[in-house]
Amino acid sequence: MRKDIELSWNKSDIERKFGFSGKKYTGVNTFFSFLMGLSMTLVFYCALIPFAHKGQWMIDMFLPGGSANRGTIPIYTMFLSFWCIAILVVKCFKISLQKKALSLKIVPEDPSFILAPNTALQILNEMYNKVDDPRQFILFNRISRCLSNLKNLGRISDVVEGLVAQAENDENYLESTYTVIKGFIWAIPVLGFIGTVLGLSQAVGGFGEVVAKGAGIEQLKESLGGVTGGLAIAFETTLIALVAALIIQLFMTMLRKKEEDFFDECSDYCHRNIIAKLKTIGVRDEFDRDLQE
Repeated sequence: MRKDIELSWNKSDIERKFGFSGKKYTGVNTFFSFLMGLSMTLVFYCALIPFAHKGQWMIDMFLPGGSANRGTIPIYTMFLSFWCIAILVVKCFKISLQKKALSLKIVPEDPSFILAPNTALQILNEMYNKVDDPRQFILFNRISRCLSNLKNLGRISDVVEGLVAQAENDENYLESTYTVIKGFIWAIPVLGFIGTVLGLSQAVGGFGEVVAKGAGIEQLKESLGGVTGGLAIAFETTLIALVAALIIQLFMTMLRKKEEDFFDECSDYCHRNIIAKLKTIGVRDEFDRDLQE
């Protein structure tokens, strides 16, 4: 690697650090996040084991079996929840890496500097000297695409339209990176409802057997008490799922706001350092002179 590299995607991307294929921009490698979510789930349940089935319902509600014969739905719910959290945590690291590009100066600060076909190459060279893989950074990918085609653009509006089009593509990609999380946020409460329905069916089914046998009042009271206790346990799965979905939704909302702010900063950077350096007089003339030479 060149010694003058200031920003290395290959060395700084969190997925690359662990030997996985780095996803584009702020996208997340599905297998990597799956392993992270699985590891977090195992750590969570290993931490609960010493306190299992000791009368602490806030701990027992996450665990299967026991005197209440709880099901395994909470385990699946927690796994999906931790998988979502893993995706969001990885995105946090990736956004932080992307934001470092904003601090690099690749355009001369000289107020008299004019961006033209011949000076565009100077900026591109500076970019590739400071960054090992500019295409992996949202900001530098926009600038690279714009400047690489500068000789084919004779008007400032063409450059602006190119940057706007690339910004829209980036925003569409941003939207796609949240697809899996949105699916999980929908699936987690559904899992909770499934657990509740299963618990209800077991509780009511047991009560139905007692009634069918013609039990007396005392037996019915005892059985009905078991039904109400079973209902309380059944609704625990929904409680876990709803709380988990709420936490993930809030985390995702804050992270998405942070990512949208970063996109705005990229647009502002391009305006100040690219569009503002273009001159209405000179872009086409400069290109024509290059052709004559």
